[in-house]
Amino acid sequence: MVRRLPRVQEQTHAETLYLTQLIQDKTPVIVKLVNDDEIFGWIEYYDKSFIRLTRDNAPNVFIYKEQIKFIIEKRRR
Repeated sequence: MVRRLPRVQEQTHAETLYLTQLIQDKTPVIVKLVNDDEIFGWIEYYDKSFIRLTRDNAPNVFIYKEQIKFIIEKRRR
């Protein structure tokens, strides 16, 4: 009898939980892109391919996730 290790879960859903919390709280974020540009706003929508970033006094933007280096929460003052 061959024992098999349990399969490693491929998806932790941490991204989903984190983005959902950012949307619910309308948390201001800074999105750092792979080309080092930074975009400020809050995430209003996301799916498996992109996020929609809503901005004050600027057009809303759709950003493909593959273009995102990281997202950080901007501190409220």
